[in-house]
Amino acid sequence: MAEGVTRVIEVQHITKRYGRFTAVDDVSFRVEPGEILGFLGPNGAGKTTTMRILTGYMPATTGKAIVAGHDVFERPLEAKRRTGYLPETPPLYPEMTVRQYLAFVATLKGIASNERRRRVDWAMERTRVAEVADRHCAKLSKGYRQRVGLAQAIIHNPEVLILDEPTAGLDPKQILETRELIKSLAGDHTVILSTHILPEVAQTCQRVVIINKGRVVAVDTPTNLTARLRGGETMYVQVDAAGADASPVLREVPGVVRVALADTHDGGVGYEVESATHSDVRRDLARAIVGKGWGLLELRPLRLSLEEIFLQLTTEESSQEVPRA
Repeated sequence: MAEGVTRVIEVQHITKRYGRFTAVDDVSFRVEPGEILGFLGPNGAGKTTTMRILTGYMPATTGKAIVAGHDVFERPLEAKRRTGYLPETPPLYPEMTVRQYLAFVATLKGIASNERRRRVDWAMERTRVAEVADRHCAKLSKGYRQRVGLAQAIIHNPEVLILDEPTAGLDPKQILETRELIKSLAGDHTVILSTHILPEVAQTCQRVVIINKGRVVAVDTPTNLTARLRGGETMYVQVDAAGADASPVLREVPGVVRVALADTHDGGVGYEVESATHSDVRRDLARAIVGKGWGLLELRPLRLSLEEIFLQLTTEESSQEVPRA
């Protein structure tokens, strides 16, 4: 890596128009050094267009993009040298073996001749494709093609990785391995991960950008998005009240705004308890329950799933954007 280069991605008011159609509309976000950012949106939202602009594949109509400290439009070669890109369809040459293909990519990316074999072996080992090193790319399964595509993206040890659907076509074991690989790249690399698989973001990414109809509708951590969309914290409380209704006691706790029956179990009743924004009612809830001589069986936060967040922000009925962090 070049010394002194900030490993960061910065998108400033990017707009891309095709005639009268606006594919990307005033998109801005920043990826911090060493961070893995999830880039989410429904089909046609503008994700792929944004990623192609960041990789220098196409120009923006207006706006600015900085990759690894270099303006993508003013210094495209410098930005590309510091970027590894995995498109949704890996760019493989079917007539080459895996080893030949990665050696060819290493040459294109300017890796010194005395370093190429080591880098090829390293990339194959990291992506677990060494066992098919001498197999022609045309004869690879979809899963192996995807992993070879990831190998070509990391072979030159870039500061920035832009990965479009990196686990597409992989079996469950390969998905877990690829997730672990991507997480291991954090810190040394800044990563944008585009995916339709929502659990992928929750398990891999520190922050999320959600884009809809070409516009960014949210930038935050999944945890913060949950709190902001709910407005306040919602707790699940399970109480052994010896047959009594605990709702009135729970409602009297300062900061509680709503109590609803959630479920019943042998020996206990579960309640959803919603508190006002910025109110932590856990200690007071516990104190109230124990003070009545009841058993506190469970007390935990209830959070919106990433699927629920995604749907709230991208459905037609959602007309109000969530403020950006």
